[in-house]
Amino acid sequence: MRLVVYLAACTVALAQSPDPAYAPLARAYEALRSRSYDAAISNFLRAIDAAPTRSTIRKDLAYTYLKTGENALALDQFREAMRRDPTDAQVALEFAFLAYEQKDVRSAPAEARRIFQRLAAEGNPTAAEAFRNIDAPLAAAIERWQSAIALGADNFSAHYELATLAEQRDQLALAAEHYEKAWRILPDRRSVLVDLGRSWLALGRPGDANAALLAASRGGEPRAAEMARELLPVRYPFIDEFRRALGFDPANAELRRELAYLLLRMDRQPEAETEFRILADTVPSDLLSATQLGFLLYARGERGAAQPLFDRVLAGDDEDLANRVRAVLRMPQILKPRADATPAAPTSPDAKIMAERSIKAGYMKDALKYLQIAHEADPGDFDVMLKLGWTFNILHQDRKAEQWFGLARQSPDPQIAAEAARAWTNLRPATERFRTSFWLYPIYSTRWHDFFTYAQLKTELNTGRLIQPYVSIRLAGDSGVYLPQALSEQSVILAFGVTTSTYHGARGWFEAGESLGYNSGHALPDYRGGLSFARRFSTFADTTVDALYISRFDHDFLVYNQSRIGRVNGTLQPYWNANVTFDAKRQYWANFVETGPGIRYVLMPNSYVTLNLLRGGYLVNQGNPHHPNFNDVRAGFWYAFTH
Repeated sequence: MRLVVYLAACTVALAQSPDPAYAPLARAYEALRSRSYDAAISNFLRAIDAAPTRSTIRKDLAYTYLKTGENALALDQFREAMRRDPTDAQVALEFAFLAYEQKDVRSAPAEARRIFQRLAAEGNPTAAEAFRNIDAPLAAAIERWQSAIALGADNFSAHYELATLAEQRDQLALAAEHYEKAWRILPDRRSVLVDLGRSWLALGRPGDANAALLAASRGGEPRAAEMARELLPVRYPFIDEFRRALGFDPANAELRRELAYLLLRMDRQPEAETEFRILADTVPSDLLSATQLGFLLYARGERGAAQPLFDRVLAGDDEDLANRVRAVLRMPQILKPRADATPAAPTSPDAKIMAERSIKAGYMKDALKYLQIAHEADPGDFDVMLKLGWTFNILHQDRKAEQWFGLARQSPDPQIAAEAARAWTNLRPATERFRTSFWLYPIYSTRWHDFFTYAQLKTELNTGRLIQPYVSIRLAGDSGVYLPQALSEQSVILAFGVTTSTYHGARGWFEAGESLGYNSGHALPDYRGGLSFARRFSTFADTTVDALYISRFDHDFLVYNQSRIGRVNGTLQPYWNANVTFDAKRQYWANFVETGPGIRYVLMPNSYVTLNLLRGGYLVNQGNPHHPNFNDVRAGFWYAFTH
């Protein structure tokens, strides 16, 4: 009885919720062992999609990024792992040391110093030493720059260096003061506005911060504009925020023009006209603003006031604007051939580079956008086609993935063609309209002194939805007549059924058909269905559970679980069995537990042979013609394919 209780407990433990990240993690660690870092990274990202809250996966991904030299991506993963598990001091230290090295990320050294300071306060000696090594030189450098400025070094470099050092030491008020002074000296350096906005955000001054960031995001350096947009609220700015930003940066023509068009869209034409007039007066090269102001004046009947503005546009080098003016003035259009009309624009590698970075960072939707841009620029780039296939596959859009893999396998590059062909072959069965599968499992049992053969040929209609219909031919037979009602139906079953899509290893199914006895010649109605679950929990355990209703067994309901503990992957798999079977009718042959060693030898990916040495016991002995316990040597062969 103790054995029964122990086996039941093992079964319950193995039947707990499966690890959704197991399969990609196993592939990732296998790739790491063979130093296939790109494959490891790809599988770690899939594992994160399956288990996004698990910080250990992100930590291992970060270490893998470090091996490939992708320090910025490693930093992102360490940061996320630290956020999800603040108690992991090792992750915090790794992040802090790496962040401190990121001198090109302005806020990173300050963030590193804060982490070292926190860990030092918690008694971490490594962090305490790192904090001292960072903080003391910072304090000394700040004091030197303050002294230099006091002695007359009132220039951009002095203020900017002092502000940078102060931000790294979390002296944010001092940093903001000198960032602003540095920007006033060189207002064309828009990146300083981003630094200033970041400092004001940290000081709890969001209004001032948004004004600086909004000014930096319009006009000037593209990189500064991108950094500013990352810090701004995701919504579109309000009119008052535009005005506040212009009060801070009145010479920002792009910012003022955007405000003017916003006012026009909101039917506030007098205010818009004021902004356009400022631009027309202060920025003569802004032909777009001059055109718009001219149109507003012309529509109001002030044609004399509009004409100088129109003359400026007609004399300019923007032919599109000039023709718009000519159309309003009823003048003939002038069409000039464009210099770039004949030759095709050169393909830019930027989209492919951005796609690669997005893939490594796990931003697959961004990667898809960049890859589509790259394909439009060069439709003959088979590498882009292959990456589009993998991206759609990761995004669970398998039909589109199959199309791109199909195109990529035509590549003249044998490596790309081979990879695409493998992916296309593996993916095609899941996307075809009809999918045919076959499995065969002959087995010999010394317990019953008989050969049994189970097989099924099934064709499914792939609806792309939860429920999929199918037709099926089953075989449940044996070589003799010993107890056929228990283990062998000695029948061929023709059936029509429906099955659900598999979700985390589980699926439901039901079928109705006709059972044709090949010995008796009888035909009986056959209804069966149930739930199936299969999951590998790690490299050392897997389980299958089937809950099955069969009408011909007196409308019985059976549950059987087969679990293995040991090596459950690779070519040679030694393991220990823990099996339980029971039914609703309490029939002796359907209620037993068994355990014992076994071995599986994988011949091909879709076939294997098994040998199991089992010791079992019946849970119900009423009507049992055998001993309460039994031994069984069970040998079998499994073969399956899908087309």
